[in-house]
This record gives sequence, C-alpha cells and structure tokens, in this order.
Amino acid sequence: MSALIEFKGFNKFFGEQQVLNGIDLSVKSGEVIVILGPSGCGKSTLLRCLNGLEAAHSGSLTFVGRELLDKATDWREVRQQIGMVFQSYHLFPHMSVLDNLLLGPLKVQKRDRCEARAQAQALLERVGLADKRDAFPRQLSGGQQQRIAIVRSLCMNPKVMLFDEVTAALDPEMVKEVLEVIQGLAREGMTLLIVTHEMAFARAVADRIVFMDAGRILEQNRPEIFFTNPQTARAQQFLEKFSYVAALPVTTQTKELELP
Repeated sequence: MSALIEFKGFNKFFGEQQVLNGIDLSVKSGEVIVILGPSGCGKSTLLRCLNGLEAAHSGSLTFVGRELLDKATDWREVRQQIGMVFQSYHLFPHMSVLDNLLLGPLKVQKRDRCEARAQAQALLERVGLADKRDAFPRQLSGGQQQRIAIVRSLCMNPKVMLFDEVTAALDPEMVKEVLEVIQGLAREGMTLLIVTHEMAFARAVADRIVFMDAGRILEQNRPEIFFTNPQTARAQQFLEKFSYVAALPVTTQTKELELP
C-alpha cells in the first residue's frame, strides 16, 4: 500500500536554529502514529508543517501522492482533508456548540445545511454531548470543550486527524474522556498522528511509536517493543521518567483505556 503521508529529507528552521532535521516518515492510511519525545524536540512543529501552519525549508512532503511543498498548493483546501486539534479549544465564545460545528461545513465546504446538521448531531451523540448542542463554550468543562473541538474537525470529513497535546490543558479527571474519543477514532480506522505525553495512552492506541529528539527521528517501532526494549540510549533515558508504563500489560485498540 502506498503512503498516505510521506516526509522525505524534510527540514525546518526558525532563524538559524534547525528544528526539524532530515525527517523521513511514511504513514499509511488507517495507521495510528504517536510521536513522543522531550519538550522542544520538534513534535508539534512536525504536525504544524503537515497542516501548512509552518513552512518547510527543504525536502519533500506528499499527501495522497501530492507534493504539498509546491508553491501552488492551496492550503485552505488541504486543511479540509487534514484536521487538527490543539491544546487550546479555539471555539467561538459567542456561538452555540452547534453553530461552532456548522461553520466550516457551511461556509467553507458549502454543504447542505440539513445534511451538515445531521452529521454534527450524530457526532455529538457519539462523544456523549448531544444535550450540549445549544450550549455556549463558557457553559462547558474543559474536557467537553475539547471533545467539541474534535467533533468540529470531524465535521469536515478529513482523511487524517492531527492531535497536538490535546489533554495538556485539562484537569486530570477530564483527560480520560478526551482520550477515549481519540481511541474510538483509532478503532474505526481513521489515520491519526498524535503528539502526547500520556504514555499509557500512547502504548494502548498506537500502531507505531515515533521517538524524536533535537529535531530528528531517532527511533520507530511497535509500542510493545518501544516501551519494553527501546533501541537507543536517548529513548531509554526518556522512558525512565515514565517507568510505570513498562509495567503495564500490552493493550489493544479494542480494550478500555486504563490510565494510572
């Protein structure tokens, strides 16, 4: 199967600082990739480059066989196929939940209102928030707002979803409800690229762990191997901070998520 997403020799600089260095990464349709590494290693920048929020300096990035680094690329069109959810929810505070969800499908994709509304309501039901469709963001908890942000991206019918530390701003008791939504997407076969510091979640949901440090990919492996027998000294050092993960049983995407 050909790659849905492929980085080849991909480089990114901020001024004179190289933040992505020779990235080679291939992602197949339906694959769940979790990107791990210390803060500042380039994980979030990699996702932002894939969504056109940061410009690359050299190399190649293809999506569905199309070179995205071409100057003619219409990133507005590409972003409809590559959804992204951030730490912050970015919901419009003056709009109801349903109006937040319908904005993209109606204004950008020019879809039929009845069809888009039916999809939005079905997705709200799926994440357990059907009763919040007329609420405003200020009336929701952080976990609820983040689930709405995920639904908003799903309403655009993307081929890929990117998650950049989506639980970082949440209270611990709200983390699980958001991660369960992402785990559900993984079970359904959606292509996901996830940046997270939730190690138990990473082990449970990933098809492949990509470990980065100092702008490079140092290691790629199945989670059961990465967490029990990392192949690089840097990965071993990183995982020592999360020693509880190695003691967890290997889970599958069909099991309930258990966080310590």
